[in-house]
Amino acid sequence: MALFRQELAIDLGTANTVIFKDDQVVLDEPSIIAVETKSGKLMALGHVAQQMEEHTPPKISTIRPLMNGVIADYDAAEQMLTGFIRKAIGKKKTIFSPSLKTLIGIPGGSTPVDMRSIRDSASHAGAHEVVMVYEPMASALGIGLDVTAPNGNMIVDIGGGTSEIAVISLGGIVESASIHVAGNEITNDIIDYMSQQHNIHVGRTTAEQIKFNVGSVLVDLGDQAVEPYRVKGRNILTGLPLEADITYQEIASCIDKTVDKIESEILRVLQRTPPELYSNIVVNGIWLAGGGSLLRGIAERFTKKVNIPFHVAEDPLKAVARGTCLALKEPNYPFLMK
Repeated sequence: MALFRQELAIDLGTANTVIFKDDQVVLDEPSIIAVETKSGKLMALGHVAQQMEEHTPPKISTIRPLMNGVIADYDAAEQMLTGFIRKAIGKKKTIFSPSLKTLIGIPGGSTPVDMRSIRDSASHAGAHEVVMVYEPMASALGIGLDVTAPNGNMIVDIGGGTSEIAVISLGGIVESASIHVAGNEITNDIIDYMSQQHNIHVGRTTAEQIKFNVGSVLVDLGDQAVEPYRVKGRNILTGLPLEADITYQEIASCIDKTVDKIESEILRVLQRTPPELYSNIVVNGIWLAGGGSLLRGIAERFTKKVNIPFHVAEDPLKAVARGTCLALKEPNYPFLMK
């Protein structure tokens, strides 16, 4: 039967796309493509396209098809999905073309229009059957929680475009919030900070490197403190080269307001949570997933703010993808949207 059917679990993220096939990661690449500006012809995608970002001549453009977790450029999204699916499946030719089923993780705040765009893009990319699951539910599955049990669990998935916050019990999402405050906004904070405080103009790639090397939400990391990261760029005032050593304390200060927005939304969801489920969450703790959960000190800061233990999931970047992979094996889950 497997000869005539292939199944892919897809985490279609604003920053990265991860695809599982047969319980293995077959693709993990940035959600970006490079096209010929005039014709729109696909030139590159994924890692290759990311290397071209901010380095392209006028005849080539780089496009990130997703914004805030949903499709912003339909044609580019279709090109990207088609390319990624072909990469994931491989180029082996057979007499019969096997049917393709895809299970795609989508943001909790997706509208029917958003869902239709994702479904249509996947169908045009070659999927014969498209099933969707909300990302918080997929994260919970990927972390290893029993989402069908009569027990309250809370997930905070901080991705590139959205932060997904959800309370889950009995195979359903009881309370949730999906806010457009996540990794991209933190990156923008860093770009603005470098410009205002150091007079250095940096692009998104450099800002991401700063976030990776000295990203922190605490001004005192104690034994986990990291060395300053040297940044080279253009002086905004003179146009000459300029260097600056950026500390994790600086980054913690410059992204503080953005992290505070996520904290505030977590508290609002908790305030709406039924008492019995709230009690479960106090015992079980709150799970963090997504790239934002890798910021240094984030679990400690949230724990202090909310007074409930926070835990960072193992390999949090792939929590949604692992969850969609597990959901493929249980097609009767009540939360799957066909």
